Amino acid sequence: QVQLVESGGGLVQAGGSLRLSCVASGRTLSPYPMSWFRQISDNVRELVAASAWRGGSIFYSDSVKGRFTISRDNADNAVYLQMNSLKPEDTAVYYCAADRRTFNMATYSDPRTYTYWGQGTQVTVSS
Repeated sequence: QVQLVESGGGLVQAGGSLRLSCVASGRTLSPYPMSWFRQISDNVRELVAASAWRGGSIFYSDSVKGRFTISRDNADNAVYLQMNSLKPEDTAVYYCAADRRTFNMATYSDPRTYTYWGQGTQVTVSS
């Protein structure tokens, strides 16, 4: 059974930085997509950043491009999200997600694509 455990959320002032971590256990995920989403309403979870596979293509939403960086560590079977220049509108619960199938360009931004999810970590940015 794959488990994703997130850490690193918190409260920060606008302009500050946070680094989210997500460590996977139960299966090696380096060949598979791992991504970060955030919950922006009760029913909507939007893609923040995606890594197609370790060392593969990376994608960002327009709202975070240039401020956030996704990275992966094969040794730790982990994915990270470095968030700089944070804005109040970045406030959300952030989730890490992983798929058990190889990357699909047509579906990677759809949260329904992903099989495994972390528990979520709250990020709050004060103005």
